[in-house]
Amino acid sequence: MDARIKLLVSILYIVMLFFVRHFIVFAVIAAILLAVIFVSRVPLIKILKSLKIIIFLMIFTLVMTILFYSGGGTLWLSFWIIKIYKEAVINALFLCIRLILLVLGPTMLTYTTTPVELTDALESLLKPLSAIGIPVHVLAIVMQLALRLIPTFLEETDKIMNAQKSRCADLDSGNIIKRAKAMVPVLIPLIISAFKRADDLADAMDSRCYRGAKGRTRYKKMKMRFCDVVVFVASIAVFVAALAVYYGWFPFITSLTSLWWFV
Repeated sequence: MDARIKLLVSILYIVMLFFVRHFIVFAVIAAILLAVIFVSRVPLIKILKSLKIIIFLMIFTLVMTILFYSGGGTLWLSFWIIKIYKEAVINALFLCIRLILLVLGPTMLTYTTTPVELTDALESLLKPLSAIGIPVHVLAIVMQLALRLIPTFLEETDKIMNAQKSRCADLDSGNIIKRAKAMVPVLIPLIISAFKRADDLADAMDSRCYRGAKGRTRYKKMKMRFCDVVVFVASIAVFVAALAVYYGWFPFITSLTSLWWFV
């Protein structure tokens, strides 16, 4: 599938999630996402592991939304100064489901598209901006290098931390201030390594006569196929349907979602 279509569909997907206010629409979006995961043959467990980074945020969102809801409504539980309303629980579930889908969608994009394809797609989509003097190619190459070097720097950080721990450096105990001070011996070598890698990368690009976008060719050219157009049109249709439910453009669809008790 063309990387440009993947990027555009991902943007539509993220925007659409903020216009959903019915659980049935969330269910439809989740079903479509599961179908995409099945077709792409990416292991579901691998995708779900990306949710580990937001578990604390989800719990915090649930607790804060339920405890500090002030809109009133149907009271479910009252204990001392704590009042739990039905509307608060619904809003909290909405936020958590939206957060989960926001993470899973872009995760699928990164698992099915290489960083080079992503930057090439971004450069192709932003190419019209070069007519007004915006250096689109420079932005794309910066993004590509950043995506490429993030895993390298993470690995370098892990090596430096292990080296410091082998020298009896205590990096894990103490309060926040002590831990921040303990990270100084890690950050200084990491910054020096980053500058060294940047210098080596500049020399490598210069030795290969890199001169920017002018006259640059590509080994693989992006070609849009019929199935890409079908996927994009279907994505626009789903996006318009979500907007229709949100704004009530089609009363019939809105009445279907209103059959659910949790709307």
